[in-house]
Amino acid sequence: MDKRTFENGFDIKSEMLKNSQELKEKLITFIKETVAHQFKKDGIVIGVSGGVDSAVIAALAVDSMGSDRVYGLILPEKESSPSSRQLGIDLCKALKIRYDEVPITPMLESFNIYSKKEALIRELFSHYDPTIHTTSLSRPPIIAAEKVLNIPSLNLLKNREVISTKRLTASQFFYVLSLQNVKQRTRMIVEYMFAEKMNYAVCGTTNKTELLTGFFVKYGDGGVDLEPIANCYKLQVYQLAELLHIDKRIITRAPSPDTWSHFTSDEDISLRIPYDILDQLLYADENHLSQEIVQQSTKLDLQQIEWANKHIHSLKNAARVIQMSPPVCL
Repeated sequence: MDKRTFENGFDIKSEMLKNSQELKEKLITFIKETVAHQFKKDGIVIGVSGGVDSAVIAALAVDSMGSDRVYGLILPEKESSPSSRQLGIDLCKALKIRYDEVPITPMLESFNIYSKKEALIRELFSHYDPTIHTTSLSRPPIIAAEKVLNIPSLNLLKNREVISTKRLTASQFFYVLSLQNVKQRTRMIVEYMFAEKMNYAVCGTTNKTELLTGFFVKYGDGGVDLEPIANCYKLQVYQLAELLHIDKRIITRAPSPDTWSHFTSDEDISLRIPYDILDQLLYADENHLSQEIVQQSTKLDLQQIEWANKHIHSLKNAARVIQMSPPVCL
């Protein structure tokens, strides 16, 4: 990248978001050429979550292949937010695409996902009652005023108010994560069942920020045929959403995996940094920008930048394991 662009006044977000119209047209072409010409498929299946990523993908797919070749799947479970289901349905209707609703709760119950999770919660909170309590997972923010240990905590809530918090051991955290990830993998199974029946391709919704940091589930939301926005940072996805006239309720909605009974954001669970800051740091790392430019654009101090970059590099190293194809002995 030309160093002359990094003079006083350079703004990382502005640089990242320029040429958004060209990006939109490029993605529309990519979807059509990949699905119709490379895969020889008749259309696309998309898991519509009520979030901005799947909404952008659905709108791009309609512009690329026509509404009659795009099929939406609403895949709620009992811990999903009811608003996710409704926003997904409203999006499908607005785009005039066919859709089906397949609740995955019965499948998850057959795996005893909820009962196993409730047993773990009761180990931590003896008074836990799923009829009146909800739960969420959280981690301390990485760019707080002081550095804090990266220890996940489980929160118990009543009437949307946190009434107790317990730190999780590593084994407890990995266990609950394994249970939660079954939800994404179950959705993948349903998507392929529909896609293969119709000779459609399963379209992923993972963006570049998620891909680089490993914030996706292997053989879950990462188990797809194509990933159109995997080279688009989250901030670029929001810009695309504006260009595609996506429902403002979706654009302004806080991003969440939507797998906990109480709202839990992406930043709470894994990223620990607001997308607005995280994308700028990822972009700066990719383009070898100086700390002065990063400070100027993010308004973080040097200590916060150092903490954040160490965390990001740790996430990226871990992400490489789930990004790679299975090793083969030659």
